[in-house]
Amino acid sequence: MKPVFALVDCNNFFVSCERLFRPDLEEKPVVVLSSNDGCAISRSAEAKSLGIPMAAPVYQYRQLFKDRQVVQFSANFELYGDISERIVRLLTEVTPRTEVYSVDESFLDLSQLDISDYQEWGRLLRERILREVGMPVSIGIAPTKTLAKLANHRAKKTPELGGVLDLVNLPDEDKDLYMLRTPIDEIWGVGWRLTPRLKAEGVFTALDLARLRPRYAQQLMGIHGRQMVAELNGLACHQLELFGRVRQTVMNGRMFGEDTGEFLVIESAIASLTARAAHSLRREGLLARGAAISLSNNRFKPGYQRQNKALTFHTPTADTGYITARLVDLAGDAFNPGEAYHRANVYLYDLVSQDALQPDLFGEVDVAGAQSTQARLAAVDAVNRRFGKRTLYFAAEDLSRRWEPKHRLRSQRYTTSWDELPAVKLS
Repeated sequence: MKPVFALVDCNNFFVSCERLFRPDLEEKPVVVLSSNDGCAISRSAEAKSLGIPMAAPVYQYRQLFKDRQVVQFSANFELYGDISERIVRLLTEVTPRTEVYSVDESFLDLSQLDISDYQEWGRLLRERILREVGMPVSIGIAPTKTLAKLANHRAKKTPELGGVLDLVNLPDEDKDLYMLRTPIDEIWGVGWRLTPRLKAEGVFTALDLARLRPRYAQQLMGIHGRQMVAELNGLACHQLELFGRVRQTVMNGRMFGEDTGEFLVIESAIASLTARAAHSLRREGLLARGAAISLSNNRFKPGYQRQNKALTFHTPTADTGYITARLVDLAGDAFNPGEAYHRANVYLYDLVSQDALQPDLFGEVDVAGAQSTQARLAAVDAVNRRFGKRTLYFAAEDLSRRWEPKHRLRSQRYTTSWDELPAVKLS
């Protein structure tokens, strides 16, 4: 059975999430801004047409935003995450063989589905997602993941395709034409580092790369290059990483709303970031064998420094309070009161399933204690699920709120907060 992949990619995802509850913003330039409203991380097609690039610093484009009436939003990741989960649930109804590649992209394995017309299937799926979730998507269908990425990209840029491109049943000459129109830097896996090297060798398009000798591609880019050539010629080298795989690490980090030299503020940030990371572990039935923090000042100012500290646990854990206490101790060792700290990251790594917990030879793993902790935290999570987030939480999270990123322009969390549900007026 030959592999067939579909890549479903949401169009301008963050902006499209904002437009779900603001239909008045259709056909208007809209940008979503990063933490502390520093730069553009998502742009509508209308904003792109104004020449606003990705990661555009707001201070450099403030006059353009004003003159062209560009609508700005602070990032609302709680809303975006919920919309993403709704789309993933829909896609897993289509086929359980789904790989969530990112918050706005998913690969589907179609090889086991009875589909005679992939173009029509893609059109119907696109209509269903728009009808049930309200999200515009583009769909690329091909015998390899690299070609599915390419097809998706061409579907976005070619309006007459209606958002769907099937490269499986396309004649070779038409397939070559799409590859010829795809610049080398738009190929999945090339990136800005490899682009100059390939252009120096006369490789400017996807078609040029597909016609490169595999051995020479490997000399230029390693085994990754050989695989890329094979994928562009229809030979699948990258298989689907099925939905539900165990991840290896959880990271939560934030830039502070204002630089700080107060340890109280940093302690509160660590407590809040750890609470989110540990909750992610428990939700997926995982425990961490190790944890780490990093503290840094502003890398755009003189004297940039980043301090990293790590520790291991004798007994794998997802206990928010215990991990927070240990990481705060680490932060105290790294803290310098003369520094102005700009960012904190919390990492939980070396993850194992909570069902795999077992005694060790030297008796250092406290299985009974770990099981008691899991039951206690399961009760806390159950209360928060029923009565709302932060119904129960650790006091250290409330020591200070000055670390929280500024989001003056954030929209309401329409789908996850009872207090921010959209209001409807009936006359």
